[in-house]
Amino acid sequence: MVKLTFLGTGTSQGVPIIACKCPVCLSDNKKDKRLRTSVLIHVDNQNIVIDSGPDFRYQMLRAGVENISAILFTHEHKDHTAGLDDIRAFNWVNKTAVNIYAEKRVQDSLKKEFAYVFAEFKYPGIPQMNLIEVTNHAFRINGTTIQPIRAMHLKLPVYGYRIGDLAYITDANYISPGEMEKLKGIKILVVNALRKEKHISHYNLSEALDLVNELKPEKAYFTHISHQMGFYDDVQAELPENVYLAYDELTIEV
Repeated sequence: MVKLTFLGTGTSQGVPIIACKCPVCLSDNKKDKRLRTSVLIHVDNQNIVIDSGPDFRYQMLRAGVENISAILFTHEHKDHTAGLDDIRAFNWVNKTAVNIYAEKRVQDSLKKEFAYVFAEFKYPGIPQMNLIEVTNHAFRINGTTIQPIRAMHLKLPVYGYRIGDLAYITDANYISPGEMEKLKGIKILVVNALRKEKHISHYNLSEALDLVNELKPEKAYFTHISHQMGFYDDVQAELPENVYLAYDELTIEV
């Protein structure tokens, strides 16, 4: 069994956005409050996190996470990497480094962003991590098979991941036919759907629905949602019966 918890379902600024007075940002519905996008996957008695954005510390506390086996990165944008320093807590409690899976370009970005971690002089208390390169081939984490799915975020290559019958793809607006083959037969699809209007680098709602119609999973969940999407209750009422807007702290199993 694979259990996925949505740690955050918001776009790069989260919802509400600082100083925004739109109705969605002012909503008192908990499902309209969105931290930056990330998920926790529990599988084979281990915890795997996909992306550690600026809200990583609070997300770990809110979900009661006491250990993680790995962090997988989709790409190097700040809203997906900025919280990496907070793995220090896991280093201290679990007395071990955290395995970080990312393609080489993303690793190079992390080495610049967190230069003090990789400096010749190791300052006491810095995060301890093992960088492991992801290529477009399946790999294993403690017996769990992970299949990377290459997608495009405008012109930036990003990785989604398939674990068993579940696939997670965010910050994408194109998947090639060859990569779509890797998604055949999935039961659960999690994919970004930024808003209803078309966007230059993310699927909008109709494009995400088109992807669902093509892959035909049993269920689909949309994430990386902006305040421009509208109220959770209103949008959910418009969706097909097997398609859902994800929200923070939602847990699903497959």
